[in-house]
Amino acid sequence: MGEPERPDLTAVEHWFVSHGLPYFVDDIRAEVHRGLSRARLLRVALVAVVLAALVVVAFALTPHLEWDDGVVPGINVGLLSMVLYGLFTLRAWVIATWAAHRTFSSLGLLFPLVTRALPLLLLFVTFLFINAEVWEVSARLDGRVMWLTVALFLFITIGFLLARLPEELAVFDEEVDPEVIARRCAGTPLEGSVGPVTVTEETHLAGLQKANLLLMLLITQLVQVVLLSLSVFVFFVVFGLLVMDPGVVEGWTGEPVTALPFADRANWQLIQVSTFLAAFSGLYFTVYAVTDEVYRTQFFSSILRELERAVSVRAVYRSLRSTS
Repeated sequence: MGEPERPDLTAVEHWFVSHGLPYFVDDIRAEVHRGLSRARLLRVALVAVVLAALVVVAFALTPHLEWDDGVVPGINVGLLSMVLYGLFTLRAWVIATWAAHRTFSSLGLLFPLVTRALPLLLLFVTFLFINAEVWEVSARLDGRVMWLTVALFLFITIGFLLARLPEELAVFDEEVDPEVIARRCAGTPLEGSVGPVTVTEETHLAGLQKANLLLMLLITQLVQVVLLSLSVFVFFVVFGLLVMDPGVVEGWTGEPVTALPFADRANWQLIQVSTFLAAFSGLYFTVYAVTDEVYRTQFFSSILRELERAVSVRAVYRSLRSTS
């Protein structure tokens, strides 16, 4: 037998990107490293602060508005600038696109989880929905405070996931068997085109490559949380339109109802309460998802097989790069 044909590494790199693994490509990872340099991050933070300050100044100079009205919008603009930097310069949009596509293509796995988690969740949260104190607190929240509350729930969710998801990656890259690597490369640009792989330190994952795997799990989980939260939001809006009389809402909140045009019983207070409870439900769902053994078996066993294949392809890729 002759030597196996040397694969096209460009095709392998395209495969990495299409599977949400831009940091596995050496050239992209080098660019991201430059984007994460201290000097670059300081400049990004400075731009964010300047943009936030400009928004506050704009509010201060606008008639009938106070400077403090622009604090939350200014913070949002500053955070948005940093998010955009992360999406494009750090290639986070590649991972987010893959995670969204994978989630929507595997909704069949999400449905059993929702049918397990949602009934108990709705039983508890519906009790809060028909509670006068919840309406009094959440319906009276200023718009800025409401979105800060939603952001707080989101940060807690991300923090909880970052604390638990690395456990799922603990078994990766501990012991790499060249025969197993070759078998896992089936269905990739490396299938049938490489011989036995010499595993060296260069083929092992580290730094941004492990961060890439963690981001894949994190973003995939967050997409599912958002989908469930939107489902809960829609449920409470519809439920509120059916059962919540505006007179009752006014009595519970102690303020006139702010009517909305799309339905007779629609009001801004209903939207705020539904948003608050949907954000809380997303946090509950996150805790349930990463602690429920059935979900971990169904969801993580599937995605971890994909990540194991990616790690094997990466080992071959690095081995080929080191010998080229």
